[in-house]
Amino acid sequence: MDKLKKFAEEPIAAILRNFLLIMVICVLCRLFFFWVNQDLFPDVTADRLLTMLRGGVQFDLSAFAYTNILYLFLLILPFKFRANELYQKIVKWIFIVTNSIAIIMTNCDVVFFRFTNRRTTFSIFNEFQNDNNVGSIIGKSALEYWYVTLFAALLIYALYKLYKKPSFLIDIKNKWVYYPLHTAILALVVYFSVVSMRGGFGAFTRPITLSNATQYVEKSIESAIVLNTPFCIYRTIGKSTYKNPGYFADKEELNRIFSPIHTPKPQGEFKPLNVVIIIMESFGKEYTGFFNKDLDNGTYKGYTPFLDSLMAESLTFEYSYSNGRKSIDAMPSILTSIPMFKEPYILTPYSTNEINSIASLLGEKGYYSAFFHGAPNGSMGFQAFAKSAKFNDYFGLDEYNNNDDYDGYWAIWDEEFFQFYAKKMGEFKQPFVTSIFSATSHHPFQIPARYEGRFPEGDQPIHKCVGYSDNALRQFFKTMSKYDWYENTLFVFSADHINQVSHKEYTTDAESFSIPIFFYQPNSTLKGRRQSLTQQIDIMPSILGYLNYDKPYVAFGNDVITQNDSLKYDVNYNNQIFQIYRGDLMLQFDGEQTKAIYNIKNDRMLTTNLKNQVAEQDSLELYLKANIQQYLTRMIDNDLIIK
Repeated sequence: MDKLKKFAEEPIAAILRNFLLIMVICVLCRLFFFWVNQDLFPDVTADRLLTMLRGGVQFDLSAFAYTNILYLFLLILPFKFRANELYQKIVKWIFIVTNSIAIIMTNCDVVFFRFTNRRTTFSIFNEFQNDNNVGSIIGKSALEYWYVTLFAALLIYALYKLYKKPSFLIDIKNKWVYYPLHTAILALVVYFSVVSMRGGFGAFTRPITLSNATQYVEKSIESAIVLNTPFCIYRTIGKSTYKNPGYFADKEELNRIFSPIHTPKPQGEFKPLNVVIIIMESFGKEYTGFFNKDLDNGTYKGYTPFLDSLMAESLTFEYSYSNGRKSIDAMPSILTSIPMFKEPYILTPYSTNEINSIASLLGEKGYYSAFFHGAPNGSMGFQAFAKSAKFNDYFGLDEYNNNDDYDGYWAIWDEEFFQFYAKKMGEFKQPFVTSIFSATSHHPFQIPARYEGRFPEGDQPIHKCVGYSDNALRQFFKTMSKYDWYENTLFVFSADHINQVSHKEYTTDAESFSIPIFFYQPNSTLKGRRQSLTQQIDIMPSILGYLNYDKPYVAFGNDVITQNDSLKYDVNYNNQIFQIYRGDLMLQFDGEQTKAIYNIKNDRMLTTNLKNQVAEQDSLELYLKANIQQYLTRMIDNDLIIK
């Protein structure tokens, strides 16, 4: 018994006890993540949750090994100086600090997931590298989501109190026994650490990646329950995710199935209309009354009375989707017709590729172009992307030059910045193409004090912000209508992505991308409510088609205004799963095989998987493969323009 007690105090035993402590913390974090976000997982039963918890162990093991590389190395070095008291204090604090950071990262995602619908990856550090207001946002969030902060603090306290320090009670004096024995222990720990990092061992075992989580879930969004944030960050450090998938060896066959090269056939002379593209932060389709007359037994009014009235006079689409789930996904999709596959285009190694955009293409027709965003210049990489997209000018917080209208967190309040936008357009030479990205409908979901109580609060913090920004648009159009060229302007509206939702109908893999997209020209015939598909990458080719643009260009979307429905499709990337929508169907594909097919019109909640039951499955998968291969190979080859 005495020998057993001594062994329990040895480094290898201490490692095992501390390892078990971290594993328990991982399970608690996963359960807490699910509990806070359970409204986004309406179909997860207790049995399925247990399956996800079991699957999560593999990712927790990997995260533990990566996080504790230094701790493990220092504790198992085969030298006797490890017993030094100061040395052991250093090792202890390395363990506590590194694992505390992992706990904080994981619990930050409890909140952040509600805005992205996926676990955070290493790209987050690039995404906010130019923002100097991150500290204030984190501080505000820590107070607002106090229960998450408290939970993380309790776990870190438990980590500190329950840490097991080795005592080195077994003293092996014979160096011919001590060094071989502890070298063997070192080799054993290294071996199991590598196995844990890889998620298995052997010649045919590939290191696990984020996509491995899908094998434990039925819907791709649920993979976030299986994964943990430290693993997702570690596995995406320095990763270049693009390579030719090799679906098609014959390039002619690939181009025959899908090609992003457009050769326009204009229906008349070029129309030099002004173009105004409005990108609204977090304006999911759920917030509109126009598209949701069936919700709440027909009593739902939504939070966008002005937009509802404007959509009644516009060309709208019943099934309209974003191509990504982040703000930085929206700009490339809307302005350059580049979808989001795997990672935001802005953050990929290919973001320096030559691209055509609505600004560069119309620039060839003599258009002036400008992009507006009321945040500090450089925020989110918008200014850099606007430049690469060849916008002539960028107007941000610096150009607005009045911090009295700054919301204190992100940007100039929408109402003031939209008026600034309208005034500036009044000074521009025609024809022009401009775009604005709004900001107020963003966390921490505040509106100017003068409007407190003015707009419906709803049941989500964002709802009052949507009402405020909708009113800002009302005032914007009131100002715009005073210009004599107002009727000679095409207005295009799109949200960047959805945000907080209140109805289960908007939690599915399809509807979690559902946003309003519409086209409006005052006093024109461009109106109607089509029962068809559209997506953000359709916006650029649709504008060009409407203007009778006549030169070839590259775009992954289609003209949904003048072309027939047979060309219409939507595509997005959802937690390591590619999704393609066509006709009534949505197919999910993991890069190697079809995982599911749903009828999005007759089965809105996606309860019935029609895999291997519909005739269109093969053609849908083939079309998606061609789309993916065109995207990846053209990124790799810098082949995104007509040369």
